[in-house]
Amino acid sequence: MTSSAVSAALAWLLQALLRRRRLDRKRAFFGLRSGGDALLVVPRKAGSADNDRIVAQNDVYGLMELSALVYECDAQYTVLPANQIRQGIGDRAEFCIGGPLANERTAAHLRLKFPGFSHTAEWEATKANEFVIGETHYAREAGVADYVLLARIAVGAQGLPTFLICGQTAVSNLAGVRHLRRAYRELSHKHGTDSTFALLFKVLQPDNYGSDVVEFVADVTKPVLQAPAPAPATAASE
Repeated sequence: MTSSAVSAALAWLLQALLRRRRLDRKRAFFGLRSGGDALLVVPRKAGSADNDRIVAQNDVYGLMELSALVYECDAQYTVLPANQIRQGIGDRAEFCIGGPLANERTAAHLRLKFPGFSHTAEWEATKANEFVIGETHYAREAGVADYVLLARIAVGAQGLPTFLICGQTAVSNLAGVRHLRRAYRELSHKHGTDSTFALLFKVLQPDNYGSDVVEFVADVTKPVLQAPAPAPATAASE
């Protein structure tokens, strides 16, 4: 074998090892094992509480992005609406799309793991569509700015993570999914593969740019993990 052939073989082997290493890191971050099964949780379209079969178009695109991610890791996936799931977390990697009003499972995860987060939505009576994190309010500005909470819930060394893509709109859900796919290396480097984190992003000018222009707002892990302080007791009337 000539020296050029040896060099080519070594270069191919090195590239193969690097690809395998990148794949192993991706699997570790997302909790996706080769041949394993992931759960993709579908949200309802806003305002369609009586029909869980109606899914917003951008949420369908988000599911497609996540299904591609799962296949890239040589795993399989199951797609279910939130109201059909009766199981805990940690048995398989999970991806929950949508805010707590569109996705009951997101709501359950937030209540259990992120007591410092609350959300009201514009289709609820006269309430504004906003996130409340600690004492800070992040209100949606229609056509100008939407917010999305991107979070990972870790459940210990033996459990698999749950990812929340909790947007104020379907557009912001899609923005969160796409950021998760594109930036997982950066997220893995900063947060590791076995930690819980919660990050807030703003989607700018969604009516013009869709889900493409995203701005990091804050790491809100600490405030969402802290339960709100109880309201002061009122004095009994004499």
